[in-house]
Amino acid sequence: MDDMVRAALKKWPNVPACTGWLALDARGDWYMRDDRTQAAGAFPLAKGSRIEHRQLREFIERNYEGTPDGAWYFQNGPQRVYVELEAAPHVWRLAARTGTAPEVRSHTGQTVAVESAWCDERGRLFLATDGGFGLVHTQDMEAAADAVEAGLWSPGSLHFDAMPARFGFCLSPAAKWDGHPPREAAQVG
Repeated sequence: MDDMVRAALKKWPNVPACTGWLALDARGDWYMRDDRTQAAGAFPLAKGSRIEHRQLREFIERNYEGTPDGAWYFQNGPQRVYVELEAAPHVWRLAARTGTAPEVRSHTGQTVAVESAWCDERGRLFLATDGGFGLVHTQDMEAAADAVEAGLWSPGSLHFDAMPARFGFCLSPAAKWDGHPPREAAQVG
């Protein structure tokens, strides 16, 4: 977390959290979802505006964390902004390496070690890692297939609807809390 964010949390510790305004899609892109977008439907059916500004994306990614109950958020100064997820809290990017498993890095830039691999009913590949759970980016499926064919990863099968409970994440904090996060979630802790 950025130092300026920590300072803002100390200065204003009780700013209410918000839900529904920020989302992460299955390709690792961030979306702002204004009132009109939210009224048009749930994410990802109504996506909103993709965040193109590089420094803003980097700021979000440096201050992106999960709660113990699996809700993911962006700490925007003193305000916690809960994130709607299309597929998982992380989108994994893979870098092929000769003779070994590919390097796995989150959309936030964090390098992780793979603990297990899972395919859902749509054929999407998810990885449980020491840094959390996520979906392999579609552009990196060749490197993933090479790891599977080499016997480095052995994906199990799991229905997508079972993944949030199994791996401890919440796809929609807005739906979970009906748009009103618990007051204690906004506290500095």
